[in-house]
Amino acid sequence: MAGDMRPNGKSMSIIVTKGTLDWAYPPFILATTAAAMDVKVTMFFTFYGLGLLKKKLDLSVTTLGNSAMEMPMMGGHMKMPNIMSIMPGMTALTSGMMKGLIKKKGVASIGELREAAQLSDVRLIACQMTMDLFEYKPADMVDDLEYAGAATYMENALQSDINLYI
Repeated sequence: MAGDMRPNGKSMSIIVTKGTLDWAYPPFILATTAAAMDVKVTMFFTFYGLGLLKKKLDLSVTTLGNSAMEMPMMGGHMKMPNIMSIMPGMTALTSGMMKGLIKKKGVASIGELREAAQLSDVRLIACQMTMDLFEYKPADMVDDLEYAGAATYMENALQSDINLYI
């Protein structure tokens, strides 16, 4: 349902600031789940999170700064040491491993979750300042986005029941 006519009358706003594969899942999963529960959802994409609205997604995951990263391997779990990130090709390797695991387990892709959000009337706002800063054009982005700044987000956030920063 569009607008403020949601049966439960709840609303949620999410600021999306990260654009890596592992950071892309939480905001889209939470947004689509909330929308399915008749929550009015707004997602505001800024800085590197803005990349999640690009038509062509080429997402990666890195071990750098992610000491909790572990992957299921050979019946166990292998921790990915931070030091691996300095080795050439490691980002591609860890990204490939994660994408393979996502596909093997039947998890929806970020593109599919983004489309589900749009079909669920989630309000997707691309930060205009970030668009200008990174020299993105609307032609680079998926259709049916709103382009606005922090004031528009704040107007929405001040009225929301739930505000998340991801």
